[in-house]
Amino acid sequence: MTSKSGMTEERQDSAPVVVGRVLRPHGVRGALLVEPLSDNPRRFAPGSHLTARREGGGGAPVEVTAARPHGRALLVELAGLADRDAAEALRGSWLEVPAAAVPPAPEGSYYFFELVGCRCHDRQAGDLGEVADVIEDGGGLLLLLERPGARLLVPFVERFVLRIDRAARRIELALPPGLVETCTSPS
Repeated sequence: MTSKSGMTEERQDSAPVVVGRVLRPHGVRGALLVEPLSDNPRRFAPGSHLTARREGGGGAPVEVTAARPHGRALLVELAGLADRDAAEALRGSWLEVPAAAVPPAPEGSYYFFELVGCRCHDRQAGDLGEVADVIEDGGGLLLLLERPGARLLVPFVERFVLRIDRAARRIELALPPGLVETCTSPS
């Protein structure tokens, strides 16, 4: 069982899909340093159309004219963005695509967005809360579950996951005895 990266490639019917985040301007000609949040290697290809959205604000359509790797990020150039001041205005923006632009995850794989917001139910412990985040910890993926007053980290591994119902936004689990009690912390 695998999960595709990130807060990435969010494919809910009405929600836009977050595919990157503008970290900062780069240089004086309007280039942006962008953290890619997409597994799609063509997402930032020249000619790609995205929406740049500030936290809590509206979105503006943008078109990629050039992109190249820069460390763990990308240097991205956008049409009409010609200087550092214009690039600075996009600092912190989320780059999005329409949900329809994201292909379904391969069989047995899930995008993080498909998991976030799902209710989790363990066959012994009952309702565990809702997936608030998916965390890559180096040893695998963890689901961060939240419910009023409590948080729980659950390994996202095949032997614990009985069923994922994308349409119903529900994950059925079979956790080992003691995991819920041991791993729950106050929120």
